[in-house]
Amino acid sequence: MTLDRFPRIIVTGANGWLGRRVVRALTLGLDWPGLRGFAGSAVRGFVPAGEDVSDLSGLGAEIVRGDLRDPDAVTNLMDGAEGAAVIHLAGVIHPGKVRDFDAINHLGTRAVLDAATRAGCARMVVMSSNSPFGANRTPEGRFDETSPYNPYMGYGRSKRRMEDMLRGSMDAAGAPEIVICRAPWFYGPGQPPRQTQFFTMIKDGKFPILGSGDNRRSMGYVDSLALGLLLAAEIPRAAAQTYWIADERPYPMTEIVATVRDVLRDDFGMRVSDRSLRVPGIVADMARVADAGLQGLGLYHQKIHVLSEMNLTIACDISKAQRDLGYEPLVELREGMRRSVAWCLEQGHDI
Repeated sequence: MTLDRFPRIIVTGANGWLGRRVVRALTLGLDWPGLRGFAGSAVRGFVPAGEDVSDLSGLGAEIVRGDLRDPDAVTNLMDGAEGAAVIHLAGVIHPGKVRDFDAINHLGTRAVLDAATRAGCARMVVMSSNSPFGANRTPEGRFDETSPYNPYMGYGRSKRRMEDMLRGSMDAAGAPEIVICRAPWFYGPGQPPRQTQFFTMIKDGKFPILGSGDNRRSMGYVDSLALGLLLAAEIPRAAAQTYWIADERPYPMTEIVATVRDVLRDDFGMRVSDRSLRVPGIVADMARVADAGLQGLGLYHQKIHVLSEMNLTIACDISKAQRDLGYEPLVELREGMRRSVAWCLEQGHDI
């Protein structure tokens, strides 16, 4: 398996959690049999001004700095990109202002697609989300590629508009082949501080379980997501298709918390509380009302938004990606969490 048919791979959002892992996979390869052929690609990363990306430069990636909202910067990104593949990861999940959702996630993606079309890029793989679909309608349900839209808040609406725009462009003259990938909650090495705080709260017995804790969440180990994106770039039959990329199965919230607790205690010898804060599910329901009200006023509060989802089932089915792309997750939850904790400690982060 190789991406040699593309003279260059352009990664937007290369400075992000997933972006860094994608660049690493493209330059160093993935530790999975038969997939080391992904290594050695010519990579160009698009990152914001002022970001420290010495790690990406050290991997041999060419760095272009700019903002998706700057047409000149996006045009510059695509200079000499004929025949290239674009892996578009840049976006905003927790914005400064609600209007940033559409400006970056929808219109920014439009700008990248337009520039890629002018440059003659061959394929564009775009990262979407579970948020255009909201929560599963039944506790046992899973989203698949035929599930109807039911966007969750401003982020979900912006990603739905993005997907609508991309699907409407799939047959446009001169446009690159387009593949949409949808990912749920990330975990794994390279995590941002909010994920490390998640570990700390579990260790200290302060992580809240909203309601019964039986609600299930699909999660995606970050290198598995990178694998899915690279397969979506490589496999010819993926053109004009959409795929859910995640771990094999969704996990109940109680299992997620118990797994992190066991990893911290058994694998790393930490003193870990056996408690979890039990909070009535209505607290998350009230947070959803507050989140919707704030976003309606153009305001965004990250902690309220995260709390609002904590008693929901958000689960997906990856069988289409398995069938079409040969995608299989690299690890399951426990090993992925072990690698995540190990990375934190190697980087000197306190848990």
